[in-house]
Amino acid sequence: MSDDMSNRQATNLAVAERYRAAWLAGDRAALSDCYHPDFTLHYFGNNPFTGDHVGKAAALTTLAKFSQRTGRKLLGIVDVMAGPERATIIARESFERDGRKAELERVLVYTIKDEKLYECWVYDGDRALVDSFLAD
Repeated sequence: MSDDMSNRQATNLAVAERYRAAWLAGDRAALSDCYHPDFTLHYFGNNPFTGDHVGKAAALTTLAKFSQRTGRKLLGIVDVMAGPERATIIARESFERDGRKAELERVLVYTIKDEKLYECWVYDGDRALVDSFLAD
């Protein structure tokens, strides 16, 4: 691996680890600081959150509404990985809504720019389950 690729991999891992630490600590200010001003969040599925949420403010608003709707809680971080192009966090979360509860793993794939999270694609272990928690 070239020095440039090694450096990008190390940077991506450091950014993802900083985010992991803030998330586990519940430090909202540190979490917010991890996001690039032009951050974009990509949600998949068939629910009101499906699509691209562009800009840090829009993405953070979406994350807050998503958490409120699902009662989402972080149970733990399964793994943090990085290469020269992407960083990935596998998180274990619980959802609770209307008396229903579920636990699932979610894979968050990031691009990094200016040592901040720039873009995120959220892949859920059970997309239909997530959609059911988000339905109106």
